[in-house]
This record gives sequence, C-alpha cells and structure tokens, in this order.
Amino acid sequence: MADQPKPTSDSTPAPVPAATPAPLERSALERVLARAAELQAGDADTGDLTLTEAQIIDVGNEVGIPAKHLRQALAEERSRVAVPVERGRVAAIFGSATVSASRTVTGTPAAIFERLDTWMQKEESLQVKRRFADRMAWEPRGGMAIEFQRLMNLSGRGYRLARAEEVAATVIAVDPERSIVRLDASLANVRSSRLIGGGAMVAGGGVTGGILVVLGVMTAVAALPVAAGLVAGYFIARSHAPHVRAAQLALEQLLDRLERGELPRQSLLSAITSSAGLRWP
Repeated sequence: MADQPKPTSDSTPAPVPAATPAPLERSALERVLARAAELQAGDADTGDLTLTEAQIIDVGNEVGIPAKHLRQALAEERSRVAVPVERGRVAAIFGSATVSASRTVTGTPAAIFERLDTWMQKEESLQVKRRFADRMAWEPRGGMAIEFQRLMNLSGRGYRLARAEEVAATVIAVDPERSIVRLDASLANVRSSRLIGGGAMVAGGGVTGGILVVLGVMTAVAALPVAAGLVAGYFIARSHAPHVRAAQLALEQLLDRLERGELPRQSLLSAITSSAGLRWP
C-alpha cells in the first residue's frame, strides 16, 4: 500500500475568533456594578479598600459617570452625620427626638457658615457651642431678656429652634461654587420635658383617685380624676409631635432662604461686638 501523504501545515483548520461581547446598556451596567459591589462586600478576603477622590473620579470616568455627579455624591457622603434612627414606640407615638434637612446651595463653606451663624444668633437666639472645620453647633442662649424676647415673639416666627438642645450645620464643598449643607436639630430635651409633664398628670390623677377611694367616695367618682389624668397626660406628651413638625419646617425654610440668598450677612458692628465677647441684639 502506498504511503498516504502527510497533511501539510496549510491543511490545519484556522482558529475560530472569539465572539466580542455585546456592549451593555446603562441599566445593565448599573445592575452589574451593583452586583459586583454586593459580591465584594461578601468576600472576606478583599480587605479594606481605600480610594482617593481623584481615583474615584477616574473610576467614574471609566464607566461614564460625569465628575460633577461624583463630586456631588462625595460631598453628600462626607456631610453624612451618624444620627441614630429611632424605631421604638416612643418615637412612633410621641414624635422623634431629632430632625434633619440637607440641600446643595451656591456658596463656599466659609460664607455659608457666616450667614448661618448670623441667623442662628440673631433670629433664633442661639449661641455658638462648638466649631469645627466643616461643622458648627449652636445651643440655646439663656437669660431673662432672651426669654422675654421669645415670649413676645415680635418677629412672628415663633423661635422654633430656640428650645432645641442643639442645632448643628455641616457644610462640605462640592466644587468652587457650590456646597452641600446639612442641618440637624436635637429635640431630646423638649420631648423629655413633655413626657415628664404627661407622666406627672397621670400620677396626679392616680393619687387623687386613690385619696378619694380612701375617703370612701364611690369608685365611679374616684375613677374620674384617674381618667382625666390619663387623658391630659397623653395629650401633653403628644404635644411634642407638632413641635417636631415645626422644627422640621424651620430647617427647610432656613435652607430655602440660604438657597435664594436671603440670609443676612454679618454686619461690621456685629462682627466687632462678637469678637469683643459682647452680645448684639
């Protein structure tokens, strides 16, 4: 039998090129990125990952996210304050102990802090409690003159933040022209006083009813002050909820004024008296 010719290199089948994956649409890309983040969060071997702002912007450019949106998201993340979220029955029935509001406005952090400080001290009768690079806190100012001013309420605003335990502002620059402002007000002291007042009414009604029972008064009659104390105590404690709504509205309205540029600047006289440790009404 004749030898069969050996196949030459020209007869070797050419490799089939791999198919190019189809490009992803925006919605699909967002799902892929979200799923990848989930997988990374569940991977114990990934370790701590830290990126600089420039690196984050570079990553965003790779996936088609504009730098201005990334800077906005970074500013919002940096302005985040660890405020515990209340989920108990007290908060659900009587109202929260904290209120917050945030917005992106035009202005640098220094200019915004100056206007907020002027407003808090002159319009809400607050004083500076603490001052940090990106956060400022105020507390109620005491004194009979201030209490009389709040009682008279000549401005008609009601001083809805004046009785808060603390009002704080966090301001982070988004870009050279814009900043994100977060306002927080702690109303824990106000709620505690309402709950204590309500509890006192309940206790007073119970004591009165007990005395009437000891004196031999009919049970139905003795139960009246107990019931009255329960009702009065409940409504006194519930009166905190409208205060929460008013404080929330005050924060939103303050951001409205800040956004429209309606907050007054500190006058030269106020700046001089403030630096000298004096109070200017």
